[in-house]
Amino acid sequence: MTSAQSVESDPSPEDTAKPRHAGFAYALGRSLITPLARGVCRPRIEGRENVPRSGAVIFASNHLSFIDSIAIPVAAPRPVHFLAKSSYFEGTGLSGWLSKTFFQSIGAIPVRRGAGQAALDALDLQRQLLDEGLAVALYPEGTRSTDGRLYKGRTGVAFLALQTGAPVVPVGLVGTDKVMPVGAKLPTLKERITVRFGEPLDLSPHGPAESGRARRLATDEIMAAIHALSGQELAGAYNEAPAQGTIEKIKQALPHERR
Repeated sequence: MTSAQSVESDPSPEDTAKPRHAGFAYALGRSLITPLARGVCRPRIEGRENVPRSGAVIFASNHLSFIDSIAIPVAAPRPVHFLAKSSYFEGTGLSGWLSKTFFQSIGAIPVRRGAGQAALDALDLQRQLLDEGLAVALYPEGTRSTDGRLYKGRTGVAFLALQTGAPVVPVGLVGTDKVMPVGAKLPTLKERITVRFGEPLDLSPHGPAESGRARRLATDEIMAAIHALSGQELAGAYNEAPAQGTIEKIKQALPHERR
């Protein structure tokens, strides 16, 4: 995860387009945060032997809580990159510096969130990281599940895997929503989490990245593996905000690819 970026300047659009390797900030942050996180979450870690120790790899996980992005790198046997909202890096004053330093230390890379070009830029950034032989963590559901169910996966993860040839390691997180529910400011010490790493998936038999059918079938395989690890109830729908207005409702009802 990672990207040691200078804390003296806020990230510009150009900054968010350049992956950075794990550096001193990440190493220091991991050495400090790992024992703290393990003390708070007391994670049960299963399947670490399934994680390739080198080369490009995609961690595809269910998403229940803010601390998921801490639990995965703490449990993984190698540095893991993930994208975080650029607003976490743009605050001012002491609180802004602390936020920026924290996210740098856990390997987050700032990215502008949004649809259209912003979404394509995020995919391109993740592809650059994989091309450099690094590990990235993604949430196929797109956003956190607020009801504990596992939602249908969007095809961006499969697209990256098929385009780069990177294997996908499915991850099942259990209990992170109890340790730190949506809206909570601090984690509780009463609960424990489980992080399960599944066997790497080779999605190439599904076909090329340009094929919508290949992306859908590969995504379904990823989500089935996550479901087997997390044991969540299946929602059978995409995790997206209710449509506003007639046109948006029609768009959601019509068949289209969720990226």
